[in-house]
Amino acid sequence: MRSSFQPLLLIILLLALIALQVKLWVGEGGMRDVKVIEQGVAVQREENAELRARNEALAAEVEELKHGDEAVEERARSEMGLIRDGETFYRVIDDPKPPADAGTNAGHEQ
Repeated sequence: MRSSFQPLLLIILLLALIALQVKLWVGEGGMRDVKVIEQGVAVQREENAELRARNEALAAEVEELKHGDEAVEERARSEMGLIRDGETFYRVIDDPKPPADAGTNAGHEQ
């Protein structure tokens, strides 16, 4: 009886090993899912690094605005158009282009 039982047990164990390998590589929570999660983590880390750098820049700007009058003055000038007492504000406007038909009508009026 032992001799017929051993091949059957070997086949059952081999099938169990194959089933476990399939579940490991393609099943839920398997290696494919692990790769997707690792890619998501890498993208999130990159985004976090960008946001961290942005936060540091904003924190430095806040500190500068709290303690530096020059930064406040620069913002007031650029964003609100403010000027100091005694300064004169000049606004430069480009010349408008002459109408395209202005030069062609002068020769045809005769």
